[in-house]
Amino acid sequence: MASPGALSTLAHVYPYAVYGAGILLGWQFRRSRLVFAVVLLAVVDWGLLHVAANPATPGSGRIVFNAAGVLLPLNFVILAFMNERGVFAPRGGLWRVVILLAQPFLIAFISQPAQAGVAALLEHPFIDAGVISGMRVTQPVLVAFSAACLTVATRLARHPHRNEGAFLWALLAAFLGLNASHMGPVSTIYFATAGLILVVAFIQTSYAMAYRDELTGLPARRALNEDLLKLGDRYTVAMLDVDRFKKFNDQYGHDAGDQVLCMVASKLANASGGGKAFRYGGEEFALIFPGKSAEDAIPHLEALRKGIEAAGFILRRSGTRRKKLKPPGPNKATGKAVPVTISIGVAERTARHAEPQQVIQAADQALYGAKRAGRNRLRAYPQATAR
Repeated sequence: MASPGALSTLAHVYPYAVYGAGILLGWQFRRSRLVFAVVLLAVVDWGLLHVAANPATPGSGRIVFNAAGVLLPLNFVILAFMNERGVFAPRGGLWRVVILLAQPFLIAFISQPAQAGVAALLEHPFIDAGVISGMRVTQPVLVAFSAACLTVATRLARHPHRNEGAFLWALLAAFLGLNASHMGPVSTIYFATAGLILVVAFIQTSYAMAYRDELTGLPARRALNEDLLKLGDRYTVAMLDVDRFKKFNDQYGHDAGDQVLCMVASKLANASGGGKAFRYGGEEFALIFPGKSAEDAIPHLEALRKGIEAAGFILRRSGTRRKKLKPPGPNKATGKAVPVTISIGVAERTARHAEPQQVIQAADQALYGAKRAGRNRLRAYPQATAR
């Protein structure tokens, strides 16, 4: 167990590093939820240390403690459901700042002797339960945190997202901070840890946005470029393009187009032969086959092409909507069947094409050859090895 001196030293450095990083990152990348959450944790921590734990103000200190315990989870629920906008964005950002700044004044108002009845509500026991009698927090605070955790957990279950999960864990860390035996280094470390959870979640989300395609769930182009650099001297790259995709989009709409991309992506993600799929951009995808020649990869790519052609696409009837983009189920869809095909270009690393970008360019040339030849076919580089 860490000594009190070590905890005190950590509490003097750790919160400033976490809160500072959270505010800077959130401000730089226009993540208002991160900024507001970190500022909220810092303000609550400061208020508990300098007011609630102040021996000179025992009465008002207890009111501040209880009010902060109720308002903190309420704010976290709002932040978990809040859309991302700039901190001072014209639409929505400014009023959030006003609400956040108004809460210390609300607590100060409740602390007045004339509002003793309101303050007493924050101490009101709902049940006579010995299990929770040893907790530092009051039952209204416990109810507020329980309701907030349940709300955020329900949202997380329905819409899994790393940030919502972070708000749930941050709530639990903040509760431990409030329920610490006394306000001091231990409670400060808990609140700072809640902020650290949010900062780490932001970094993870930013990484996922850069390296994973949001629509299809496949790794994105940047991930492809990095993976190619890790391969050895023997690998094959296949570039795949959805045939006549622009015409499909113009005729059936972008929602249907997105559904087609998701369907194709799901097929690519399950490609045989050890191929790893990527969304290259637009309607274009890529597959890499580490350790395989073009001749090794072609049978698997042909099977993939034929599988997509056979699967087709069921167009939903006008007026139907899906809450989430998923490949349509073949047995429940009731719309028009629309053929979907892909063209494929294949190239392997050779002495002539030793760099990853050269292999991609060669596969692209083969892809254009497949499209010029009539689409829904595979061409390898050089054309002499075409199928």
